[in-house]
Amino acid sequence: MTTGTAPHTDDAATVLSPTAEPSRTADLVTTHTLLNCLIREVSAPEHQVTVVDDHILLRLPRRGLLLRAALRRTSLIGAHRFQGSVQRLDGDTWVTVDWRELAGCIQDELEQRTGLANEEFLSQVTDSRETIRVVLEERAGARVAADLYVASEQSLVFGHRFHPTPKARTGDPADWLAYGPETGTRFRLRYLAVRRRLVREEGDPHALDALHRVADPEFAVLPVHPWQYRLLKNHDRLREAVAAGDVVDTGTGGPEMVPTASVRTLYAPEADAFLKFSLNVRLTNCVRRHAGYELSGAVALDRLLQPVFARLADRFPGCAVLAEPGYRTLAPAGDISLLEGFGVIVRSGLRRHLRPGVTPLLAAAVADEYPTSAAHVSRLLARGDGDVLAWWDAYLRLLLPPVLAAYFEHGVVLEPHLQNVVVGVEADGTPAQMFFRDMEGTKLLPGRHGRALDDLPDDVRGPLTYDPEHGWNRVAYCLLVNHTAEMISALADLDPALEPSLWGLVRDHLAGYARTAAEPPRLRALLSGVPLPAKANLLLRWSRKADRHATYVPLPSPLGADFPREVVR
Repeated sequence: MTTGTAPHTDDAATVLSPTAEPSRTADLVTTHTLLNCLIREVSAPEHQVTVVDDHILLRLPRRGLLLRAALRRTSLIGAHRFQGSVQRLDGDTWVTVDWRELAGCIQDELEQRTGLANEEFLSQVTDSRETIRVVLEERAGARVAADLYVASEQSLVFGHRFHPTPKARTGDPADWLAYGPETGTRFRLRYLAVRRRLVREEGDPHALDALHRVADPEFAVLPVHPWQYRLLKNHDRLREAVAAGDVVDTGTGGPEMVPTASVRTLYAPEADAFLKFSLNVRLTNCVRRHAGYELSGAVALDRLLQPVFARLADRFPGCAVLAEPGYRTLAPAGDISLLEGFGVIVRSGLRRHLRPGVTPLLAAAVADEYPTSAAHVSRLLARGDGDVLAWWDAYLRLLLPPVLAAYFEHGVVLEPHLQNVVVGVEADGTPAQMFFRDMEGTKLLPGRHGRALDDLPDDVRGPLTYDPEHGWNRVAYCLLVNHTAEMISALADLDPALEPSLWGLVRDHLAGYARTAAEPPRLRALLSGVPLPAKANLLLRWSRKADRHATYVPLPSPLGADFPREVVR
């Protein structure tokens, strides 16, 4: 067999090199992301993966293919770092497989595995890769935001590394470049003045009124994302309302808005407020349009959970959940498309929670595989004494207990994945505060909140709940796999020998919380080393189901009491 060894280059350095060719970088990152998904969700659960020397080998049995990739670093939970291209065995020779061929191999394997076809899959992988390429080209001439928080929100060039289409977006780049966060853009909103009888709002959305004044008291201001306005401006019912004088297009104005990592949530730095808009645009999995029940559900959750969040903040200093006190939308009788399309949810800002001298940073930027901003953990450690274990201990103390207490003591399912958490750091880079956001993923366990849920309309009540098993899988995945494990990966990139000790600290904090909560059975199982649940993003995308119906695959857990945690060099 001809070895044809893949070149052993430092792909992290190659990707971030100022001379890196955007197409080549987009190809490489897309290949590695697809490989991550394939291993985690298909090959590893079917025991078709092995590591031999410095390569990982995986079989696609239904295709009769053997693939391999060179390893930059192995991971205790299988979240390896790769380098170079993927190769397939052709006779006795290893032949390079580009991202298109790899995506085609995955498509064929999944069709045979599931009995389902997905004619969108290859085009969405292509869209995601193209977004990365275009963003890299545009960033070459873009100015990085001086505000470190804003820069962190706008630094996620490559997206979720365990999602097959992390940067897929509807439309031509000309349609979204002006509104995507990755190029450091800012823009102003479109504002409609809407006669109040056509306005639907709940809670307290009055932060919107300060953005753009409407003189006539019979009208309320409705900010609209300019991308969404372009998509809806020719809607028949909207044009009728404008012609009747019930909706007045007052044009573009108000303060500059900053698109955050989610694209559709914008930040107003002057007002220190977030606005979460509907966008009739597919981003990664879904068209990001607020369903009517989601608008009402966000406000209902905020109202129900403020006492819980206040207790968590008192018990765990440095912890806060960003409120979503209200929404506003246009609601002409009988037209759900405009009600959903123009919905905007108000989210409270960070400054009211920040301690003096603390800088907020998006957790996903801190943990990024590629350090694309000053928020990266390597940069934070360089500010202080560089003690990785002390930094991680401080981080876990802020992250783990409030999420666990929310679930076990209050029946609340938070979704603390990397894009839903903002970490506040001291001047020396030490974690000091933790902020949780986005009510869309927050759910309730019916057994703990039955009376409050009974008071809600049926269409709102159902989507706000998870059964205990589904809720625990969601918490464990977001907290331990998406967030904790990815932060460990970034830290282990700096010193691979530390990985067992990093997981050992996770165990210590989990066990410490368990002792205060009468050692819940689910935590006891976790501490015994049962597998960790990983959300199956590839299989979800393949099945084209809503995120709520995601399934989970088991990952090996380093959390058992007998798992070695010594630093071995």
